[in-house]
Amino acid sequence: MSNSAYDPGAEGAKMQFGDAMSYGDYLHLDRVLSAQHPQSRAHDELLFIIQHQTSELWMKLAIHEMNAARDALIRGDMSHMFKMLARVSRIFEQLNSAWDVLRTMTPADYTTFRAALGPSSGFQSHQYRMIEYVLGNRNSNMIKPHAHVPEAVAALEAELARPSLYDEVVRRLFHDLDGSEGTAPAPVLDAPHPHDPEIQARWKTVYEDVDRYWTLYELGEKLVDLEDYFRRWRFNHVTTVERIIGFKRGTGGTSGVQYLRRMLEVELFPELWHLRGEL
Repeated sequence: MSNSAYDPGAEGAKMQFGDAMSYGDYLHLDRVLSAQHPQSRAHDELLFIIQHQTSELWMKLAIHEMNAARDALIRGDMSHMFKMLARVSRIFEQLNSAWDVLRTMTPADYTTFRAALGPSSGFQSHQYRMIEYVLGNRNSNMIKPHAHVPEAVAALEAELARPSLYDEVVRRLFHDLDGSEGTAPAPVLDAPHPHDPEIQARWKTVYEDVDRYWTLYELGEKLVDLEDYFRRWRFNHVTTVERIIGFKRGTGGTSGVQYLRRMLEVELFPELWHLRGEL
């Protein structure tokens, strides 16, 4: 056995990067790893910052995938759409796991730096707002916290002006069952998607004849899977907040846990959930 240290370069691994792109160069790690700026000397503030920064990165990918899935649906490219929707569900699974790490922070830990947050709050995440808008939970009042970021306002307003992902799904559902896009309900542009008996009736037709309407059935189940993970994310958020701050008001001025519990009542694809009681 040789006593010399193992050298990957002897086997062909590149060891010098003065003239080539390195791992750190490709990922811009100098910028990523220097983007954490705690406002206090509290030990747990770095955890709080990194948890939220990584969540924002996952949300950026979720928006990328959902927009691509919607475009694929419009083109009729269902195979690629299914793959993208499955990926979004796994992204929300990752986001759920992040709460497990944050819950290692106790109320005593959080109070050591909470005042340093000022009025900043996850309530002000424009990417989270975009996710809700793309999925169909729309409320133009929720753009107001982003007025100081014109690019975010423009992106959110542009999303409100087009049919949501679920609106496009409903259009496909009616087209494939009725042979005419004109029979589908009009897109909902500035309100949560309401429960619609006509849409539920179409989904019931699909679920009662799975073999005949397999593609639509698979589409429905992909959406249920996505909302299932999304609901868990919201629930874990509520539980984490209650565990750490109880029923105090949120730093951004919301009612905290009460506000988050209200969000748990929102159904993104109501017909697909109500349908199950009829089958």
